[in-house]
Amino acid sequence: MAKRALITGITGQDGSYLAEHLLAEGYEVWGLNRGQANPRKSRVSRLVSELSFVDGDLMDQGSLVSAVDTVQPDEVYNLGAISFVPMSWQQAELVTEVNGMGVLRVLEAIRMVSGLNGSRTTSSGQIRFYQASSSEMFGKAAETPQRESTLFHPRSPYGAAKAYGHFITRNYRESFGMYAVSGMLFNHESPRRGSEFVTRKISLAVARIKLGFQEKLHLGNIDAVRDWGFAGDYVRAMHLMLQPDEPDDYVIGSGTMHSVRDAVRIAFDHVGLDWQDYVVIDPALVRPAEVEVLCADSGHARAQLGWKPTVDFPELMCMMVDSDLNQVSREHEYGDLLLASNW
Repeated sequence: MAKRALITGITGQDGSYLAEHLLAEGYEVWGLNRGQANPRKSRVSRLVSELSFVDGDLMDQGSLVSAVDTVQPDEVYNLGAISFVPMSWQQAELVTEVNGMGVLRVLEAIRMVSGLNGSRTTSSGQIRFYQASSSEMFGKAAETPQRESTLFHPRSPYGAAKAYGHFITRNYRESFGMYAVSGMLFNHESPRRGSEFVTRKISLAVARIKLGFQEKLHLGNIDAVRDWGFAGDYVRAMHLMLQPDEPDDYVIGSGTMHSVRDAVRIAFDHVGLDWQDYVVIDPALVRPAEVEVLCADSGHARAQLGWKPTVDFPELMCMMVDSDLNQVSREHEYGDLLLASNW
């Protein structure tokens, strides 16, 4: 029989790529659905005929128990979260409720459905759980590059909530013998990234500027450095983490650093424009507490899982710009057709 996976956050960037990957691996894939219109469901629209959905909400314990009991999954991937870091200062309580307590509720649902009531050793037949941890947990990093043993120093409510989710996952592994792992994923992007994220904000602006629909790109701290990779590569790592006999936590990243300035230069160069003619530095866009340098040491994942990235950062930025050039062109062609039809 095919393995069965349940994905929370299936309509997000990572969820859509993971669903595609698991379907290609022969899985039966279920997505958690909050039972309301989701504007990002278009990300998985072409897969809908191959997917199944079950109602549930990360803020409602009972619905999660029902969802896990209904699906009876072999693997659960908890990707559901409020993922835009700057928002976590405006809605700190909500972000903590979803990104922190939501993890606990999924773990509790698995524990209850699996009948894990006390300390026990892991067994091959139990539900395996993946938690989407984040490089934002390292924050003001104690060392560079960051590895599994690096101390956490989150610099946002988002990072703090993710740190709770990480530790409670480890606690359930140690307390109940649950097969529960955390993937400490560094920044990963794609053409499916939301336009509020800086890489997609850049690629979309470059496309609009090139096509004459936008004049300037406003950015905050362009000297902030990140370890960026391709989301399609990183979901492969998620799946690989749930395959070994013993659960463990893993850092996933490219191991190379680039600044926002680099991202801007690569994107504008790709369309033959000088970024300095179009970029405006806006102090209002700088985070209250910036994370200056994040860089992954993914040696553990490479050695134990055989994982490695396939898309480098310049390729990624060019891929995103090309995708947005196509999208912006299509949107304006469609708009022109509508305008013409009204005449």
